[in-house]
Amino acid sequence: MSERKVLNKYFPPDFDPSKIPRRKLAKDQQHKVRLMTPFSMQCTICGEYVAKGKKFNARKERVLGEDYLGIQVFRFYIRCPRCSGEITFKTDPQKADYVAEHGAVRNFEPWRDDDDANEAHRALRAAAEENNPMKALENRTLDSKREMDILDALDEIRMRNARSERVDANGVLDGIIGQGIEERELARRTIEEHDDALAKAIFKNAVDGDLVRRIVDGDDDDDDEWDAAAADDAAAATLDKAVRIVKSRAPVLETAGDSFLAPTAPKRKAASGLDLGVVIKKKKPASASASASAAAAAAKPTPVTQRRPPPPPPAASKPSALAMLGAAYGDSDSDADDE
Repeated sequence: MSERKVLNKYFPPDFDPSKIPRRKLAKDQQHKVRLMTPFSMQCTICGEYVAKGKKFNARKERVLGEDYLGIQVFRFYIRCPRCSGEITFKTDPQKADYVAEHGAVRNFEPWRDDDDANEAHRALRAAAEENNPMKALENRTLDSKREMDILDALDEIRMRNARSERVDANGVLDGIIGQGIEERELARRTIEEHDDALAKAIFKNAVDGDLVRRIVDGDDDDDDEWDAAAADDAAAATLDKAVRIVKSRAPVLETAGDSFLAPTAPKRKAASGLDLGVVIKKKKPASASASASAAAAAAKPTPVTQRRPPPPPPAASKPSALAMLGAAYGDSDSDADDE
């Protein structure tokens, strides 16, 4: 048991390998192997596709009578995973590939067609050069020229790569960025000039050729002052209008003074002839009071619009006989007191 996993086995001193009997096996004997499909194929019986690299338990055998430069050709047997049909393929030492033999066809591969075309072209060239030395010389000359062209192209590519390695990447990027900035600035200036020309053409007066003045930043102060003055005027006009409306709605009384708005005074009791001890002063004539009221109204500013006109002044009442008698006696008493 100790020698089960070692690499070297023990051979006795008298060991002779020629004395070991050899088994005689048939040349076409098959062996069971485990393999993967070397190419994608399609079963000709059921149409099942078998992908490249699929694992199968296969049987392997030698192909009698077929070899390439002493290399033996082998055949493999597998079964379709769907219909269990037998599929065989064998090795191709000449192309280092495999060839489908029976039960399946190989799927289309474009590079295999190119290889076949190149192989056919080489065969035709070899047949043409076999009995024609001049044709062989021409072909070799063309091949030499083609190789020189390829070498020149490779040298040019190497020189270009060397120049690219010597170039400073940061400098190139800075130049590209700066060029982009200059182009954007030039485009912006061009657009501004176009807009100015268009504005001048639109705002130009067709009669006298004058240009409409544009508002600049320096005119903001003047606009602010003008707006403040206009606001003050509007506020004063509103206040004056409100005062006039209030005065027009208030009760108008005829008084001796210049008071225009005054509360309503209580009415005095009319004098009678029995009240002889009461001193009654003489009233001012109605004409004088009316003229004073008219003068005061004329002095006041006349409103532009009024909702309701002021009420007319009250008419002067005629004095009675008793009032005239009382006034006469009152004057005589005042004269006697003065004397």
